[in-house]
Amino acid sequence: MMKNKLKYFLLLAVVVITYTSCKKESDYRYKFSESGFISNFDLRRYYKGSDLSLNPDVIGGATSIRGVVVSDFRSGNSVTGLIALQNSRINGTADSLRGISFNIGTAASDYIPGDSLHIKLDGGVLKRVDGILQITGLTNSAITKVASGRKIKLQAANTNAILANPDRYESTLVAINNAVYDPEPASDVIYSGDKILNDGFGLATLRTSANATFANTAVQPSGNFTGVVYVTGTGTSKKIEYRMRTAEDFFYVPMPKLSPAIISGFLVDPNSTDGNYEYVQFLATKDIDFSLTPFSVYTSNNAGATTFPTLGWNTGALRTYKFNLTSGSVKKGEFFYVGGAGQRINGAASTVIPASKWISSVNYTTVPGADGVGNATGNLLANSGNVAGIAIFEGINVTPNSTPLDVIFYGGANGSFYTAGPPEYGLRITITDKFATYAGKVPQEYYGKGTNDVSKRFAGFPAATSFARLGGVYKATKGGWESVRTMISVTLTNTSMLSEIETGGVTTLIDK
Repeated sequence: MMKNKLKYFLLLAVVVITYTSCKKESDYRYKFSESGFISNFDLRRYYKGSDLSLNPDVIGGATSIRGVVVSDFRSGNSVTGLIALQNSRINGTADSLRGISFNIGTAASDYIPGDSLHIKLDGGVLKRVDGILQITGLTNSAITKVASGRKIKLQAANTNAILANPDRYESTLVAINNAVYDPEPASDVIYSGDKILNDGFGLATLRTSANATFANTAVQPSGNFTGVVYVTGTGTSKKIEYRMRTAEDFFYVPMPKLSPAIISGFLVDPNSTDGNYEYVQFLATKDIDFSLTPFSVYTSNNAGATTFPTLGWNTGALRTYKFNLTSGSVKKGEFFYVGGAGQRINGAASTVIPASKWISSVNYTTVPGADGVGNATGNLLANSGNVAGIAIFEGINVTPNSTPLDVIFYGGANGSFYTAGPPEYGLRITITDKFATYAGKVPQEYYGKGTNDVSKRFAGFPAATSFARLGGVYKATKGGWESVRTMISVTLTNTSMLSEIETGGVTTLIDK
């Protein structure tokens, strides 16, 4: 008898272990505290495309949700009846911030940004209305306001990122930086109605109700916007509906002045030795006589770097290297080159790039950088390791406070490139297709500060003996980007022709 009982318990243990080990990871996906609160992150995952009546049995035992209000009815520009509430997972990762809207009718106007709410979910319905995921069927009695004046987390995202992952941004407060109106508005255009914003990554519809308090305010041509994001439509017809809450959600930032030359590509790992054969390619956006209007080009090679660039791009040593461009000329739409004295497309035995194309070529393996900025080096441009950069400045008298005309970073995610101080120092950036000098109204003039984080580099390195071609479309008349640059490796051989790195998707100009 005892032996049979032992067999029974052993068999039961095996069954339990087998059952537990066979359960899918998704069975454990939603875990909630005893308080019964669920995050927006988890609640959104229960929605499968059809209306979901909410009760504890269908949402893992959760009974309530809590979060901070981001919508604002006081200026008359919120979606009628909708509270936009955002929260993060408790003890979750930073990227768990999500939003959901609650349709409670006229009572929605009782709540303002920063209000902390607890909302009972039982009896609500999770559904899409006009494309917006929201909870309907609840009344104001389901809501308890527990605090006010709570800090609101502000996400920064470009339009392409929003459309690629609408669940992440919908019903949250989002900053869209460096955006212009498309088409460019006349001087008397006001906010009222729908306006198209272009941030170089895609388009968003800025929607302003006719009865909004700022509806009759004249728009300014460019700047940083803050607003609540909604995504309507499906598939290729998805569109961003973007609503500012007040006039103060716009911060005027002028677009950068036209840069006479933009960075269009570079070679970091030529065939055979690197020394004297690395180079940077530029595209002229206007006619340039460098003897009349000189420029400076800097490279930043941070391989193995453990110290910060205290003098910015002028730090020198093995951190930065400077070229002065003081002679020669190019025409609008022409490419020109800066780099090693080898003047070849892919190392010592490869095709010669015509001398007329080189505005500055220096044997950097033996010659220090211009004005003493940079030691002689066998590796001008990093091909492995930490993040590296390239910048072009107007003039040759560059200081740590000078702003570049164009700047890129590429490579690994690490390196010592910025410190908040005090004093604050690092490698200065400008407004480009990748970088913003303000996040909302907060200045961020350095790579590594604010939203100019490591994700804004071209991730990784070009393949060995490959040219890094930067595709994109630049506005040759007014400056700024119509579409952003992407880094593509173009495989080179010793017999590669110049046309292989000057055509086929390389950065182009449009007269806008």
